[in-house]
Amino acid sequence: MPRFRQLLPADIRAKSGPLDLVTDADEGAEKIIAAGLARIFPGCLVVGEEGCAADPALLARLADAPLAFVVDPVDGTANFAAGLPLFGVMVAAIRHGETIASWIYDPITRDIAMALRGEGAFTETPDGLRRDMRVGTAQPLSRTVGMVAWHYMSGELQARLLPRLSVLGGAQNLRCSAHEWWHAAAGNLQLLVYNRLMPWDHAPGWLLHREAGGYSARFDGSAYTPLETYGGIIATPDRASWQAAKEALGL
Repeated sequence: MPRFRQLLPADIRAKSGPLDLVTDADEGAEKIIAAGLARIFPGCLVVGEEGCAADPALLARLADAPLAFVVDPVDGTANFAAGLPLFGVMVAAIRHGETIASWIYDPITRDIAMALRGEGAFTETPDGLRRDMRVGTAQPLSRTVGMVAWHYMSGELQARLLPRLSVLGGAQNLRCSAHEWWHAAAGNLQLLVYNRLMPWDHAPGWLLHREAGGYSARFDGSAYTPLETYGGIIATPDRASWQAAKEALGL
């Protein structure tokens, strides 16, 4: 947080495109989080977004690791770099390729959302107040508000999807999957659509949404797994609304 709105131009670098950024804050936070996890869980594998940028082979080790953590130190880096207070820290615990726990932290409010597989999802405020999370009621598409990230889709998929967004009550994009998954799990959104599925971007939110009662699956209907980075995902309150969104959006 001391770096928020204090970054110099030299502290911000582009990776794959103008919205895919890394800053000194991302790299510094990941080092601190990775060191803390290694101290609490000796021998665990830490797969961070910035660590994988330096060593892509890390990602392949997730499948067999007895205990691994995927880490996005600053999700919403483009917002962070622009001085917009809409970013978060995402962590998921993965055992032999299965997501078993997750945390999303909002450094602005200092609230945290947590989920444990089979045990539900909840938020906690800095003063210790806990609230259970629950997805909202499914709505007709004309009243469905969704977050749709289309910028990593192929041109063909974009051409099919974008003209159909008008069937929704609203389609937005916060440039921050941490807050998008959080608000879907809290019942403030009825639809999420993503194409690229890097585990640090989606494993934490996927478990949060699932434990809050939501339904999600990849575009082909198969179950989400943190071991696959493409194939898309649609998240909705229930299976029927997932099917309706898939058909209406041409996915």
